[in-house]
Amino acid sequence: METPAEPPAPGLSVVKLGGSVLTWKRERESLRPKILARLSAELATATGPVVLLHGAGSFGHPGARRFRLAEAPGGSDTPRERARGAAVVSREVRRLHGAVLHALVDAGVSPWSIPAAGVARNRGGAPVQIDSAPFADALAAGVTPVSFGDVVRDDSWEFSILSADALALALARDLRAARVLFVSDVGGVFEPTAKGRRVAVPVVTRELVTRLRPTPGVPDVTGGIRGKAEAMLAIADAGVDAGLISGLSDGALSRALKGERVYGSWVAGTRR
Repeated sequence: METPAEPPAPGLSVVKLGGSVLTWKRERESLRPKILARLSAELATATGPVVLLHGAGSFGHPGARRFRLAEAPGGSDTPRERARGAAVVSREVRRLHGAVLHALVDAGVSPWSIPAAGVARNRGGAPVQIDSAPFADALAAGVTPVSFGDVVRDDSWEFSILSADALALALARDLRAARVLFVSDVGGVFEPTAKGRRVAVPVVTRELVTRLRPTPGVPDVTGGIRGKAEAMLAIADAGVDAGLISGLSDGALSRALKGERVYGSWVAGTRR
């Protein structure tokens, strides 16, 4: 897979705003309001349709770790405790979701909330059902569907985490998106050069993924940067271009929405 030489034709963009750029992940339930407002304003410049997803950041990851919702039940876990954890994390992430919707409306976007818990189901911590029809209906009605990483029912574990990255893959494939943009607090997948500098790797490959390690000290139940790179490869396998870009760079998102390959890490969809 190679980075596309030409930008894709105008079409649907699936945008995932990472929890790392929307919140301070080392501080519980700590929003970055100025960044959220600017990214919302950049989304308002999109000329084509957008499906917006966002991570949970410091609003969801700590609780998910505490109640081990990304793991199989075991040991001291009880169904009642797991259900309690699901309720707590669901409440926490919806606080962030409300802030995202508020910022979007203020920026001139017309968001339409579609919580993942109502359209998805897991089995053993992995998605087995994601209904894309409500997203297609929202797009047809002229609004911007907005969803997020959420706690969903699980056929084997009672409840588990469905990441926004998994949602991005399913929706990009089902809705035939032109591109998926992962917007993070880093401008791509970074590796050190021979001179010790860290630079964004322009093209994500399977070999790169095997070399990636988790980010130390940051709570993340959805796989961190390695999970992001794996999601990008899966999206490319579905025929959709994917990029990981910085949400801290003014204008990067708005330019990427227009098809520009801005600074970051990219992988081209495998055309069939």
